[in-house]
Amino acid sequence: MQRLLVALLAAFDAAIAAAVGLAVLLAPLTLLWTLAFGVTADWGALWPLTGTLWEFGHGVPLEVTIPDALLVSLGIPTDAASFAVSVTPLAFLLFTLLFAARSGARAARAGAWLLGSLSGVVVFSAISAGVALTARLEALQTPLLPAIVLPPAVYLVGAVCGAVRVAWEDGDGGILDRLHDVIDSREEWSPVPAAIVRGAAFALVGSFGAAALGLAVMIALRGGEMIALFQTAGVDALGLTVMTLGQLVYLPTLIVWALAWFAGPGFAVGVGTAVSPAGTQLGVVPGIPIFGLLPENSSIWMLIVVLIPVAAGAFAGWAVRSRLVWEGTPLRMGQRTVIALGIAAVTAGVAALAAVLASGSIGPGRLAEVGPTVLLFPLVLGGEVLLGAAILLLAPRHRDELAEERTDRWIAEMGADPIGIAPDAEHGPVSDARHAGEPDPQGETAPLDDLAGFSIPKRDPSERLD
Repeated sequence: MQRLLVALLAAFDAAIAAAVGLAVLLAPLTLLWTLAFGVTADWGALWPLTGTLWEFGHGVPLEVTIPDALLVSLGIPTDAASFAVSVTPLAFLLFTLLFAARSGARAARAGAWLLGSLSGVVVFSAISAGVALTARLEALQTPLLPAIVLPPAVYLVGAVCGAVRVAWEDGDGGILDRLHDVIDSREEWSPVPAAIVRGAAFALVGSFGAAALGLAVMIALRGGEMIALFQTAGVDALGLTVMTLGQLVYLPTLIVWALAWFAGPGFAVGVGTAVSPAGTQLGVVPGIPIFGLLPENSSIWMLIVVLIPVAAGAFAGWAVRSRLVWEGTPLRMGQRTVIALGIAAVTAGVAALAAVLASGSIGPGRLAEVGPTVLLFPLVLGGEVLLGAAILLLAPRHRDELAEERTDRWIAEMGADPIGIAPDAEHGPVSDARHAGEPDPQGETAPLDDLAGFSIPKRDPSERLD
């Protein structure tokens, strides 16, 4: 495919990704705007609100300023009139990330992954800059530079990851192939990078999948508390819809919180609070229905849940080791140690990024500290994954693995033919009729005594057989 066409298609993908993300916000906001204010509503504020929320969904913090009239009517203290909201609703960010990865993979299959990724990022940056410059509100303000930079950064990460994954396997005829050749030149270390990425993917999917399952179980067990908080909110159908949609876009963020709880450090829902398997310490919690899932108390026996990340690491180690054995590349202890450390490091890095986005402020006062600890959570999770991966990767090799390795070595020593028949340059490995046990190709026969390598001992007829 022509490089210009690849660039145009990648640019179109980026435009579609931005348009869909904005439309997902604009469509329900338009409906809610009409139901709340009628046809005489101030439609000029709809687009700035949509753009601001789109930026917020990509990690841009919000600075909320409550008008004075609303402060008086609601009886809000003046010191709570302005506060920051920086806990990102990760649903929008994940959508952009996955869409960009799909576009990058498509560009890599077309043979121009670098050009396609850059083209998509340039278009997404232009759209992000346009949204940041036109979507400005007094009540909800976003810093201009992060609003321009962060959404394209998310798209860049997704596009590059999707493109490199495909180009690394299929080749790109450029920088990745040269890097691949450099790694392959070290035969003992060439499988290590792919094994690290594969193991980290298994560890992350296992950890976050377990956290999502745990969140679903909590919803089933404590759904009554959520419903009670909905009822005490005293909102109409429109307010109920807004609250429900707002909590849905925060579901990926809550999964990060659940994983922090499974890992052990837990998370906070305010200054001086802690929710962890070792104990729960809560003060006054906001009446947000999703906070009804918070456990009221904990037991020391709940620390057994830290085995879940360890099991995810063990699953990753098993998957990597099984793949290496299947490919016939049983590595030495040094390489397997590096693989285990690499799996833990990648997992901790992703967890650290998720913790940065899923923690921060959600309101004034004590609500300025919410979410998992940015440093402790990834360190603990990485250590648990390392423990599980090391158990499977560094354990002594099974006798079946050793037998298979000896078989492979023997076949390699004997050549291409495992039964030891030297191949003939003209007719192949069975062209010599004397070795194949067939008649000579010339159509002639020879006495068995004349065959090279064979002789039949002659016996005296008078000799008695024992």
